[in-house]
Amino acid sequence: MPTVRIRASAGPYAVQCSPGLLSRAGALVSRFGDSTGTFVLSSPNVWAHWGRSLGSGLRKQSRDRITTILFDDSESSKDLQSIEQIARQLILAGADRHATIIAVGGGVVGDVAGFAAATYLRGVRLVHIPTTLVAQVDSSIGGKTGVNLPEGKNLVGAFYPPKLVITDPKVLQTLPHREYRSGLFEVIKYAIIADPELFVFLEKRMLALLRRDAAVLSRVITRCIRIKAHVVTKDERESGLRHILNFGHTLGHALEAATRYRRFLHGEAIAWGMLAATLFALATGRLHDAEATRMTRLIASVGPLPSLFGIRPAQLRTILAGDKKARSGRVLWVLPSRVGKVEWGVDLPRELFQRTFTELPSIAAMAKM
Repeated sequence: MPTVRIRASAGPYAVQCSPGLLSRAGALVSRFGDSTGTFVLSSPNVWAHWGRSLGSGLRKQSRDRITTILFDDSESSKDLQSIEQIARQLILAGADRHATIIAVGGGVVGDVAGFAAATYLRGVRLVHIPTTLVAQVDSSIGGKTGVNLPEGKNLVGAFYPPKLVITDPKVLQTLPHREYRSGLFEVIKYAIIADPELFVFLEKRMLALLRRDAAVLSRVITRCIRIKAHVVTKDERESGLRHILNFGHTLGHALEAATRYRRFLHGEAIAWGMLAATLFALATGRLHDAEATRMTRLIASVGPLPSLFGIRPAQLRTILAGDKKARSGRVLWVLPSRVGKVEWGVDLPRELFQRTFTELPSIAAMAKM
């Protein structure tokens, strides 16, 4: 069973990844020992799939009471109101400072449950059980938690690492295909920012990944976890190297906010962001044509993206200026220089952004040819 260990300021934790690991979640969580109650935070849809097996496993291994709190895991519900509602339910259920919160779900569940764990009674134990590809390769690792404001994504949050991450690739077999494809864009992100060998592997095996081939999927997930673990261990609080993980996310987050989190799945918005960043790098001489073509073709090979119709550059610029990574209103971009390497903190001319955003749909269409 691959185990990746991550150093954090609050103490080290492990990411365990193996097919069928969900059946052992109760035993893994019980090793902490001194919890006064286990509180599972999930969504109704996820719990309908996995609640019975996970709940019975937790009850077999623990003398603690198991309380389940379900909430809407749509991006549009990822707000401070959800945090308040969860905190009040925890109080009513008697959760104290020695409670354990287990987040079972995708990125929204992990972000919301993580922020609730970080702030409830100033912090209680947190365990992640990610059930989407995006969450397994990215959001469950590294300690970022947060919720959205109308002005932008993840503007309120905290760095709060979990005590354990339990990753079971088998749970992805029930994931809707669009959700699964959305996660593949995050996988491509890791290949572009840090791993030329993974990039070549994806070029050769994308069809197998789209079919959810178990061996290929396990290999890719484990590799992405190792990359993320290396980055966040080196830079926990995003003061340097961790900025590379924002490749595609600057524009991606703005697209999500501009459409009120209703048009794009997270990975789909990030895909548009990666395409834009690739074109920015090409236009500023940082990236050769051949490398840019490989990147756009690999992104396009995952499948179609929701349209950019009706989204205006001026609307996006306002959102981008309020991004948490902006400095004095200046938007700082992460741009690729070759497969496996990116540059962060890049300031771009305003005119380049407007021209490139206008050209994005036609570039994406060409990449599918």
